[in-house]
Amino acid sequence: MLEAVLVDDEEKAIQSLSWELTNFSDEIKVVASFTDAHEALAYLGKHTPDCLFLDIEMPVMDGFQFIQKLTNKEFPVVITTAYNQYAIKALKNEAIDYLLKPIDTDDLKDTIVKIKKFNSKNFTAEKLESILLNFNSNSLKKKVTINTDGKLLFLESDEILYAESDGNYSTIYLSDGQKIVLTKKLKEVNELLPSDSFFRIHNSYIINLNKIKEFLKTDGYVILQSNHKIPVSRQKKSDFLDLL
Repeated sequence: MLEAVLVDDEEKAIQSLSWELTNFSDEIKVVASFTDAHEALAYLGKHTPDCLFLDIEMPVMDGFQFIQKLTNKEFPVVITTAYNQYAIKALKNEAIDYLLKPIDTDDLKDTIVKIKKFNSKNFTAEKLESILLNFNSNSLKKKVTINTDGKLLFLESDEILYAESDGNYSTIYLSDGQKIVLTKKLKEVNELLPSDSFFRIHNSYIINLNKIKEFLKTDGYVILQSNHKIPVSRQKKSDFLDLL
């Protein structure tokens, strides 16, 4: 069943449209309705319905201004109006369809078909990413999730040797010789890595504790199994020794 949100400045119009939608079709459920455009925008900033039915003639903010202010545009918008002249403008303003009041049953059925097509084509990468991240977070053996170059990488902790900072960028070095460059600061990368296996040993470095081969106390360096030589900062030395 499609979950719909209704926005119209008149309460009677909301009630009428809700009745028309639920009685003309068993495929739509009204989950929220608003006569205040600002309250509707706040709601839609946090929720993603299957469709939005939006009136054009509203005070303070008309329907076209409302569409422009939407921060979340992952759902189709259907314009509801008593005036046919808005049709072309509605379609140019990112609405997938318009319905003339009072709503005709056949027109509504056609609109529902359009909504379903829109939603099936717009199963966006963000939604898929959310599913993948949720799956990974709920799995027994969690992997390190890296978002880069328009794709998600799911890495075993053991694959990662260390991470190095380069200002607003970071590079993750893998045991197979690969390098992954991220547009993230090292602090952000550190939050992605499990704290029981990784330690920020220096302002510019995070190492995999399981990959340490040697610790040169005098020189203040660790040697990884890959023979990479990583400096240990004075501020981090005590905490690092406690871990060892």
